[in-house]
Amino acid sequence: MPRLRPARALAAGIAALAGLLVARSIAAQSSKSQTASPEVVALSMTGVRHVDKGTLEKSIATQATSCKSFLLEPFCLFSKSPLFVQKQYLDQLELERDVLRIKVFYWKRGYRHAQVDTTVTRKGRGVRVHFAITEGIPTVVSELSIAQAEQVLEPKAIQRSMALRRGAPFDLLLLDSSIAHLRSQLFDRGYADATMHDTSLVAPGDSSAAVRITIDPRKLATVDTLIVSGNSQITRRTIGNMLTLKPGHIFRRTDVLESQRNLYQSSLFRRATITAGPPGDSAKRISVEVEEAPFHLVRLSGGFNTVDFGQVEGRFTDFSWLGGARRLELNGVLSNIFAPQLNGAAVFQNVTGNLSNQEAAPYLSLNYELSAQVTQPWWHDPRNTLGAGLFAHRNSAPAIFIDKGYGGNLSFTRQLSFRSPLSVVYQYELTEVTAGNLYFCVNYGVCETPTIHALAGRHALSPLSADIFTDRRNDPLNPSAGYTGRLTLEHASALTLSQFRYNRISGEATRYIPIGRSVLAGRVRFGWVKSLASTGNALGQLGDTSSTGIIHPRKRFYAGGSQSVRGYGENQLGPRVLTVDPDTLIKYGCSAASIANATCSPAAVPSQDFAPQPTGGTSLIEGNIEFRFPIWKQLGGAVFVDGAFVGEGALSQVTSGTGALTPGFGVRYASPVGPIRVDLGIRPGLIENLRVITAVPQANGTSRLVELDSLKRYNPLEGSGSGFHRLLSRLALHLSIGQAF
Repeated sequence: MPRLRPARALAAGIAALAGLLVARSIAAQSSKSQTASPEVVALSMTGVRHVDKGTLEKSIATQATSCKSFLLEPFCLFSKSPLFVQKQYLDQLELERDVLRIKVFYWKRGYRHAQVDTTVTRKGRGVRVHFAITEGIPTVVSELSIAQAEQVLEPKAIQRSMALRRGAPFDLLLLDSSIAHLRSQLFDRGYADATMHDTSLVAPGDSSAAVRITIDPRKLATVDTLIVSGNSQITRRTIGNMLTLKPGHIFRRTDVLESQRNLYQSSLFRRATITAGPPGDSAKRISVEVEEAPFHLVRLSGGFNTVDFGQVEGRFTDFSWLGGARRLELNGVLSNIFAPQLNGAAVFQNVTGNLSNQEAAPYLSLNYELSAQVTQPWWHDPRNTLGAGLFAHRNSAPAIFIDKGYGGNLSFTRQLSFRSPLSVVYQYELTEVTAGNLYFCVNYGVCETPTIHALAGRHALSPLSADIFTDRRNDPLNPSAGYTGRLTLEHASALTLSQFRYNRISGEATRYIPIGRSVLAGRVRFGWVKSLASTGNALGQLGDTSSTGIIHPRKRFYAGGSQSVRGYGENQLGPRVLTVDPDTLIKYGCSAASIANATCSPAAVPSQDFAPQPTGGTSLIEGNIEFRFPIWKQLGGAVFVDGAFVGEGALSQVTSGTGALTPGFGVRYASPVGPIRVDLGIRPGLIENLRVITAVPQANGTSRLVELDSLKRYNPLEGSGSGFHRLLSRLALHLSIGQAF
């Protein structure tokens, strides 16, 4: 006859049996003479097909001697020192218990007939332990039903919550997960005291099981009172402003989580707990217990490198500036410290080349990035945040440009739902770029001298933007399930007091699908920007039609790099131009006159003598797909295909622009700070027909830009030999921390 019993009783019976065996083993161990145990030099399992082998191996006590860390593997090859190696020894009693542990592991996952056999054999100075597992036929879920005393959950919500499925093995862990998800769904609707009962009807021989879950939602719960304790300097009113739990409102799980997140994100508390009572009473008394943290944070760091010379960075944060959990952040970065003295000395590079002392001085001056930001959280509502800030910066690339700017910003953020903020930001910046004509020609797409002179002045870049983002990933550093989405709209015109005027839209979506222990990840990204017709007049170029298409380089779109199309270097996929020294053109047959009138042909000049410069595009479509899989312990691998089109004009015309599809592969190491990633992208197509720009010196000491009439058939593999060297030239190596998306 079939037996009707709760699934928990089955697990409890198994646990009791395990306890008896453990007690018997301990008694036997006390009477056993102490002898030296051999080292376990190898551990293996066979017959594991329907459960995760890695999880099963971790569930047993017997382990093999191994290196303490993947990073120490080179040392472990040559030394068995305890500094590098974690030695493991055979415990016969634990080995017996491991047999039961494995059976319990399979029982909980629906394989109730699993059998385990062990063998211990000599291997060198130690032993090899082998577990031979026969999984047997699973107990299958023949029926699965959910009954509600009151219709609260709709069928779709129930279906989303059920991890256990009909026709699958009777997995008690999945049953527990299903019940937990159902309970969360009820709590999200305000039924905090809902009760659930599950029963299982197991057929003779444990071949199948009929599972029934009964739900009683009970009464709708509400927030009655709020009790705050543990605070000394932060007022109860300030803490209350952080809570989305309000007296008289429905008591929901999402509000508990959001309130607790708000408390921790304020950085005002070391600990914050929210509890509700009494159980069974629909009017909940909410207790908020906190432990305050220091209100001030100061960080200072410094260093140097051979290009930026000395660098100092400082940060000061007041988490309750003027009270009310108002946050003040001051940040400062100084670089180019001691640049005039260190330039070209010892290990430091001579970054100014052949420039005279007078010409080099501006590039060796102090660079800085300074900002002050005030944030008022929970402005009129726990879901609102208001911010305001000031900033100033000076950055330079020696002999290329000096970029200075200063301004301010205002922002408003509204949490639409859990991890789904909507932000509206206005930023006013006066920007000024000092550079040669070539920089403006390449980066702004403007090569006419009058327009370049106008761009070299001080101009306002003042966009108004709206950004909506949602994050449903299960892990922000290394997601294996869920999705994200972002959409950003940006406008700059006379209404926003901007001289660079444009409309811009961009978006991105990612999806992560678990496949066993592996993950299939995908991403799509798009963007479009268009300069407004009034841009030329705003920049001081009345009647100059060449300036109507000016778009600031920060607002153009680029592809290529470690988080984009990995077959290319950073920003190297998309519209590009080639720059070349006029002396190089003369060396290969051009004359000064043919260069000046743009009739010089660059065909004879080797490709390696040109410098490709990305100019960015006005439209972008990009897609990435990646399969991530485990290899060994913390080491994982990935294969991917990245592709993108970057073009000029409307988004519908983007496929007529520059595009590429690049496959690749990589490895990942799971570190505490995130996956350490090494990727190799393969670029199938390399040859491009590109525009060539050179600078012709003038008698007054300035230079005039000339775009040659003929395109250059640019091939980066030209002159690289053949075979292995040409293969290496097609590879792009990327080292970084964190997944590509």
